Amino acid sequence: MNSKQRAYLMSLASNLTPIFQIGKGSLTPEVTKAIEEAFNNNELIKVSVLKNCFDDPKEIGRMLSERTRSELVQVIGKKIVLYKPDKDKPKIELPK
Repeated sequence: MNSKQRAYLMSLASNLTPIFQIGKGSLTPEVTKAIEEAFNNNELIKVSVLKNCFDDPKEIGRMLSERTRSELVQVIGKKIVLYKPDKDKPKIELPK
């Protein structure tokens, strides 16, 4: 993914509300599975890391992108943005 595509996805993500929260239990298999299933309906997902989670949000973002086979778009503060295009019918068309 190039910087232009990443910037485009960041602009789309700015209007999203986080659909998952990661708390003191950190990144559990259940949370990972739920996020993976959310990619069935959404290509772009925003995740919030709560204050009571002591793990680094950047590390959580990297682990999430590996486990869900998605692209880590951005980590700002305690917000993580992930992108995984739909294999059959992509909804988001990235710039070249």
